Amino acid sequence: MPSPAEPGVLVVAGDLVEDVVVWLAEPTRHATDTAARIVRSRGGSAANVAAFAAGTGAPARFVGCVGADAAGDGLAHGLASTGVDVRLQRAGTTGTVVLLVDPDGERTMYPDRGAAAELRRPIDPSVLDGAGWLHVPAYGLEREPARSAVVTLADAARESGVGVSLDVSSTGLIDALGVSHFLALVTRIGPDIVFANADEAALLGIGSAADPAATRPEPLAPLTVVKRGPHPAEVLRPGRPALHVPATAVDDVRDATGAGDAFAAGFLVATMAGADPRAACVAGHALAASVLGSPGASVALA
Repeated sequence: MPSPAEPGVLVVAGDLVEDVVVWLAEPTRHATDTAARIVRSRGGSAANVAAFAAGTGAPARFVGCVGADAAGDGLAHGLASTGVDVRLQRAGTTGTVVLLVDPDGERTMYPDRGAAAELRRPIDPSVLDGAGWLHVPAYGLEREPARSAVVTLADAARESGVGVSLDVSSTGLIDALGVSHFLALVTRIGPDIVFANADEAALLGIGSAADPAATRPEPLAPLTVVKRGPHPAEVLRPGRPALHVPATAVDDVRDATGAGDAFAAGFLVATMAGADPRAACVAGHALAASVLGSPGASVALA
């Protein structure tokens, strides 16, 4: 793994979309009205990680594609206002994700990635200037042309000695691609760190909840972090005992949207500053806890 002596810029490549967050006040009433609160906000896993990292004071850069439209203009301006260096291609129509959030804080997502999936090669090589790390949510691997653009950027990062991390992102994405194809894409990226939640890890056969009788794949990375919500995160390293790091306690979880992205941002910023995996997990948990009481991927205000 690259030396943390000079942290550099955290570069994040992937989606910048509009989130339409629907907070359900009651169980869904099929074919009639259901009471809800609706909030529109900036979304996209990659954009979230960049914004959360910038919020800690770390230098962050976002690379992605939005439409040549008013929605894209607004999202670009909003992300830049958080302190992120925004590098965009423009094509098609800006993407939207509708999120239904139940009263317990769990969410169901309906994504239309739109222009986010249109990121194309060549990506300006200057996006890696001063980079200390490249983070890629797996949404960027869903389909072409973004897949090739992301893989090429990861290749350039590794050739420059820049660390690379990947977030598994979605069980739906794994199902759509197929486990073996998805794992082949992870191998092609060659990440130093992989993040997965408990459901994603179980689907890929990794972590303590995996079926011990199943044939497990080779380790996904030198460091794999399995996030388990309010339960301790599991840090896996080939040939070494797993670390279990307790989560930050949160009394009232209203919306889990963006918590995983905040965890990744906190973990990576700490890692780039020289923290060991346990300390990086603590930092990730603390940042994730700050988003659980507000709509979408935003930090709750005191």
